[in-house]
Amino acid sequence: MKQEEYNFFANYSNRTDLNKYTDNSLLLYSLQLKYSIEDIDEVAADSLVDGSDDKKTDLVYIDLELQEAVIAQGFLSNRDRTEAPANKASDLNTAVTWLLTRDLADLPERIKSAARELRQKIEDGEIKKITAWYSHNLPESENVNQELITVEHTLSSILHDNYGEYQIESHSLEVGLETLEEWYQGLTIPILMTDSIQIDECEGFENSGDDWTSFSTSIPGTTLYQLYQDHKTLLFSANVRDYLGSRKSDSNINNGIKRTANESPKNFFVYNNGITALVNGYAYDFDSKKLVINGLSIVNGAQTTGAIGSLADAPNVNMKVPIRLIKCDNADTVASIVKYNNNQNKINAPDFRSNDQHQKRITQQFYDIPQLVYTSRRGGAIDIIKRNPNILPSITAGQVLAAFHGHPGIAYNFKSKIWDSDRLYSMFFNDQTTAHNIFISYALVKTIEELKLELINSETELLLEQEKLLNFLRSRGSIILFATAISDCLENILNRRIPNKFSIKFCRNITFDEAKSLWRTIVMIGTAFVTQLNEGLQDGIKNQEKIDDARQTFVSLMSAVRTANAQVIDNFSSEVCL
Repeated sequence: MKQEEYNFFANYSNRTDLNKYTDNSLLLYSLQLKYSIEDIDEVAADSLVDGSDDKKTDLVYIDLELQEAVIAQGFLSNRDRTEAPANKASDLNTAVTWLLTRDLADLPERIKSAARELRQKIEDGEIKKITAWYSHNLPESENVNQELITVEHTLSSILHDNYGEYQIESHSLEVGLETLEEWYQGLTIPILMTDSIQIDECEGFENSGDDWTSFSTSIPGTTLYQLYQDHKTLLFSANVRDYLGSRKSDSNINNGIKRTANESPKNFFVYNNGITALVNGYAYDFDSKKLVINGLSIVNGAQTTGAIGSLADAPNVNMKVPIRLIKCDNADTVASIVKYNNNQNKINAPDFRSNDQHQKRITQQFYDIPQLVYTSRRGGAIDIIKRNPNILPSITAGQVLAAFHGHPGIAYNFKSKIWDSDRLYSMFFNDQTTAHNIFISYALVKTIEELKLELINSETELLLEQEKLLNFLRSRGSIILFATAISDCLENILNRRIPNKFSIKFCRNITFDEAKSLWRTIVMIGTAFVTQLNEGLQDGIKNQEKIDDARQTFVSLMSAVRTANAQVIDNFSSEVCL
């Protein structure tokens, strides 16, 4: 099949917000599908490293919530081919070697910051899994698979030899047309495995709600084993984070499930949390104790199913696995069932906070701001597929507020914890927080992100100063720290005391594009001094003394040039109110 014949392709083609990433657009699209990323521009600004002398690395993505990292190579073909070039998959051997083993001083500037952060997160115990990922728009193939197996062995050896005490899992993944289609279908059609399953001598009980019914029982381990043998990851179509594989480490949960299945099959029912699955329907005969299930997609228990299904032999016939079957035809309820039952996509703190007084008030206030739509809940599958480029996710709002209000370390390293911690949450979301203050903070960060992308996509050779600026902006955390430093200068820029930064807003009800245009004039003045911030980026924006020194130097330099830039700065100042 050609790519145009796949269902996902129309959705991808309509994602005009990804066009600016050219050859990396599909790589970012696939990453967004897999990891349910709400603000893909933020991830792109931080994670893309593609370019000359990138040592075969296009992207390094770190998800601290899942404790995962992705080292990716992308390929976007402009002609029909039967398979992707296998040598591009082999290039990942080079990528993982440079990122994880070479002396940092030897690394090109383009990937140095990514390598430094990746290694630091490993040593801090914040990464438990690394995947070497090859993304392309062609059919998947055995040739590529064999190259990726070699890459996985290379990665495994590097992790064992250099980071053995951290017990990090190594994986490889080909993300071609088939996988993209499966992920997309999994987000749009939750149940792809439509066979009928019969369980005899079955005991269980039924529950029901307004738009759902469920049946709780146990399924023979042999049945689960055969289902996985026949259908593999189609069983997890409602959950794109499917079976992760097993490693021999005792700390690996999937290997532990296998060990339990082999050594204590009769106790598996009480040792394991079991499975939750969506079904198209089920019928239970209380007299004959026969259960018939029509269609099935596992939303919680993928690791249990995959571990049992990948045993060397079928499990003991006496092994039973707890299972809860749910039938529901309401799409919104199905989305919530998937979201809240998936233990790797747990109920996020922003969802808990979405109904508090501050979030309700901020959401209401955003109705009066042109272009942007504020969401106080984390988005679901439909939000990812039908991405509105004007969405401002609440988790991003917390991050930009932290940066604007002088806490770049929290903004960069702990943006999720803002929502988990009452102390951090109250620092940035309180009675003083307004939509207008979030708006001006968000516009500043996005202005810097867009400046970086402009430099990357420049069709003309960059000047020396532009090269220095781009090298700075390629450093992990640089955009956040730059935004904080600009915010530090606001008293000098506005030429007035600011007793409370939460009061800062644009005077007029301007559009988002207008807001970025205003910030652009100030940001461009600040670009002359960004190298002074490099010291603050050391140690992943965690060394407060270095951060403070760098910020103070930046403020002093900006103050020194205010008179020379008075007309531009005063024009901006006239648009900002307290």
